[in-house]
Amino acid sequence: MQNKTIKYSDLLADWLKERGYTHCFYVAGGNIMHILASVNRHFKCVSVVHEVAAGIAAEYFNEISADGKAFALVTAGPGLTNIVTAVAGAYLESRELLVIGGQVKTADLCRQQVRQRGIQEIDGVDIVKPITSKSVLMDSLISCEAFNRIIDAGVTGRKGPVFLEIPLDIQGAPVDVNDPLCEVAPAAKQAIPPIDSAEIQRLIEDVRTAKRPFLLIGAGVARQTVEKIYEALEPMGIPLATTWNGADRVAADHPLYFGRPNTWGQRYSNLLMQQADLLVALGTRLGLQQTGFNWQEFVPKGRVVQVECDPTELNKGHPRVDCGLQGDANQVLQALAAASLGDHSEWMAYCQKVKAELLLIEPINNTAENYVSPYDFVSRLSVHCRDTDNVIPCSSGGAFTVMMQTFAQQRGQHIVTNKGLASMGYGLSGAIGAAFAYPQRRTVLVEGDGGFAQNLQELGTVAVNKLNLKIFIFNDNGYASIRMTQRNYFNGAYIGCDQSSGLGLPDWLTLFKAFNLPCIKLHANFEQDPEFQRLFASDEPAGFVVPIDPEQTYFPKITSRVTETGSMQSNPLHQMTPDLDENLYAVVAQYLQ
Repeated sequence: MQNKTIKYSDLLADWLKERGYTHCFYVAGGNIMHILASVNRHFKCVSVVHEVAAGIAAEYFNEISADGKAFALVTAGPGLTNIVTAVAGAYLESRELLVIGGQVKTADLCRQQVRQRGIQEIDGVDIVKPITSKSVLMDSLISCEAFNRIIDAGVTGRKGPVFLEIPLDIQGAPVDVNDPLCEVAPAAKQAIPPIDSAEIQRLIEDVRTAKRPFLLIGAGVARQTVEKIYEALEPMGIPLATTWNGADRVAADHPLYFGRPNTWGQRYSNLLMQQADLLVALGTRLGLQQTGFNWQEFVPKGRVVQVECDPTELNKGHPRVDCGLQGDANQVLQALAAASLGDHSEWMAYCQKVKAELLLIEPINNTAENYVSPYDFVSRLSVHCRDTDNVIPCSSGGAFTVMMQTFAQQRGQHIVTNKGLASMGYGLSGAIGAAFAYPQRRTVLVEGDGGFAQNLQELGTVAVNKLNLKIFIFNDNGYASIRMTQRNYFNGAYIGCDQSSGLGLPDWLTLFKAFNLPCIKLHANFEQDPEFQRLFASDEPAGFVVPIDPEQTYFPKITSRVTETGSMQSNPLHQMTPDLDENLYAVVAQYLQ
């Protein structure tokens, strides 16, 4: 009797399905032909134009999806090199991203003896090894148990990307269905080890006795955790803020919510956090964007407690951490919400006063006639968004900063960005991933024209899939942040930052038309435009061009100066530019005096 066989790539697809994968973002290629044919039987396979979009879309999909996971599939050589930016971004943000890459036949592997033997061959494993949790060349058949151990490296403890490089002959190898290799093995449990209850009790007592406790919630705290205890947050009676990656954990109208402190954050939020006598930072690595480049003056008159799953972040030396707890930030937040934390009504009243005194939109910003103020636009857009929207505020530049300083998030919204790498070009690809994760929701993208241009080819992916995606492009004629840097530090010697200095950008209305997508130019009173109302409320993709003054100012911000040695010296978080009136500063910075 003849034995039945199964192709190894079919087996891999079965194992991925068992692990909960539902979507695959890919660019087709010869060196992944077996895997692509196999995964097409099980998953929603989304063809993108460029591999970097596959990685970014999968990252954003996984970041917000409550049902199913996505992976990226790329061919050998340029397929892998094109997705490296996405791998780097997921690594810095500690996010799950599985990238499966093709490779030439095992017989054609150069194995570092020559530069290249097989066509399109390049050592993808070593290229991405420094920016992955695991990077493996599968040059032999492995069991489901061994396969799961590789994948588990990216989802246990601190998450991160995993890269699997699979040669063509391994993909297509026949396997006897009775071979033990075909047995399905369970995935590892993904829980982070708990923190000792005595440590948590000491923290609760520290919060209870502090006069000015402040809670900072990062992305290490899950959305599901916050939603589960949402009604218990207000009785805690202490002010809380979120990091940019945790921006959607608490709604802007929550009575305990006090903004998003950051190097490019909200002035009132920065001031309040800096005046705390106890900062409890949950699920945030407290990187330089969060603490300010002048990290020596982070929370200058208070103690810092950091709860993080990665001990290297607790011990890196910046900022000063008075108490580092390695473990699950979700456990700590739930314990705080269940405890009696004492009376902090005087401190809460002060926080409310500072918030009322310092408006998010500062009048110092200049917007020329016939342009739209980005701050005013974002403020009004947030009112017209739904509580079920996915909101993607790109990842760098003026559009990103304005969104994070001004957008008023609603309970139920999903907000995703990638601030660690702060790469241009993330917005559209990330919005595509979010739109596939929640096709029943509207996805709203806000991105600058310079960043959007770096992945504009993915408009084809939006069009062919008819995604419910609304794209707002801040049209300020190029790279606003780079232009601002060259103006502030190099006397306006512009180089490659706009069309007059050599940067080529398309006519946006014409570009959208080429993809058969509707697109309109907005004006200051955009909400009153019936065409805007129709397109924004529809279930079809649409573009909106927002005319932004190329000389638009972006305040408040942390300013730096070039020292005599050529290095940069920055102000601490509580000293944003422009300086406040002395009398006002005395009112809102009472505990910094």
